[in-house]
Amino acid sequence: MSKEKIRTLRLLITGARILSCIFIPSFYPLVGFIILLSATYMSLLPWDFKLMVLSAVYIFTIAMPWLGHKMVQRIYGWTHHEMHLQHNRAIAYIIKIICYLCCLSFCKNMNLPYFMGAIIVVSLLVNCLCVIINTWNHISAHSAGTGAIIGCIFAYSTIFHFNPTWWLCASILLSGAVMSSRMLLRGHTLKQVLDGTAVGICCGLIGIIFF
Repeated sequence: MSKEKIRTLRLLITGARILSCIFIPSFYPLVGFIILLSATYMSLLPWDFKLMVLSAVYIFTIAMPWLGHKMVQRIYGWTHHEMHLQHNRAIAYIIKIICYLCCLSFCKNMNLPYFMGAIIVVSLLVNCLCVIINTWNHISAHSAGTGAIIGCIFAYSTIFHFNPTWWLCASILLSGAVMSSRMLLRGHTLKQVLDGTAVGICCGLIGIIFF
């Protein structure tokens, strides 16, 4: 293999790693809340209230699952690789589910609009299905997350009556890039990323429309 091809391959792998690190499914609920609090009528709310809501969402969906993940890793003495084995990954999902249920309870206690709490419902559905499906088939959580974005955008377009074409195009391109990165890093096969995306789209639609 020529030096130019090796350099190109290294750039692709670096880009794939960056995409995998940036578009972590755990970040999506917080990003969704930021968008809704800035791009809908919720932007009229006081800044201190919005910061309180965003802080709570960050704690429940990012900080607490990460701390729980590290605690389990420390208790059992698992390495990073062992923690991501299929039979151990369910523990991380269960921790997330518990934390997301706490976040959903917070949303209900704060009387937030249903379309905001629905973001947490979508995340719960994705995590629950990933736990169940991963017992016999290893699907991509990254792909499920980007698939959920596609489903959520389509569902929100029916609620707020806006044209989702450009948003859908951007989310589909993002989903394709993330799926490609997971395959390039040999984390998943084509079937696993496609299955993850399909699960995410279904969860996005069901969680937003029927919540």
